[in-house]
Amino acid sequence: MRLFVGLGNPGAKYAGNRHNIGFMAVDRIAADHGFSPWRKGFHGLVSEGRLGLEKVLLLKPETFMNLSGQSVQAAVSFHKLALNEVTVFHDELDLSPGRIKAKMGGGHAGHNGLRSIHAHLGEAYGRVRLGIGHPGHKDAVAAYVLHDFSKADADWLEPLLAGISDGAVALAGGDAARFLTLVALRTTPPKAKPPEKAAPPATAAPERPAEPGADDAARTPLQKLMDRFR
Repeated sequence: MRLFVGLGNPGAKYAGNRHNIGFMAVDRIAADHGFSPWRKGFHGLVSEGRLGLEKVLLLKPETFMNLSGQSVQAAVSFHKLALNEVTVFHDELDLSPGRIKAKMGGGHAGHNGLRSIHAHLGEAYGRVRLGIGHPGHKDAVAAYVLHDFSKADADWLEPLLAGISDGAVALAGGDAARFLTLVALRTTPPKAKPPEKAAPPATAAPERPAEPGADDAARTPLQKLMDRFR
């Protein structure tokens, strides 16, 4: 079994925030892959389904971001999961908008949701880092992450979420490289090939003039005689 955790803050007030891109990612997986309706569980909302051969539990903690570890620990303990069976989707300030990276283990880089999970479970779990860009100054970070995505952000956000859904089966199967490849096919589609140059029109070879007497053998004696009087 796999546990996919999306990080965010509960309630309509926060639904469109940059900080809630983790919620958006697991919502998209649930919708596209026929998961069960969301229900209360483990201090959050859970949805169950299958991705390929793997049974997967999706979790959106409702403890607010800073206490996400309480919810994740409850799910991990109940299902007796190893940390390498847990993947957390979260916003990443250090990646430009629309970029994505996957990793296993490592630090929390100051992310309060990850910090809470570290405190409850340690750091040896997987995470999918979803780039939202940086406001440019650390004092602006709080307001930036708690602000809604702009309309212009939809140009990269929608392909990113679609790619995450496309690659979810690979991620559940442990193939992070293929997961990232399938995301990239949505976010950076292959460049169109330039049109091939049309071949120049074929030109007919000039007709060679008939050699004198070339068809004399085919003419009758009478025709040859008449030619003398023309």
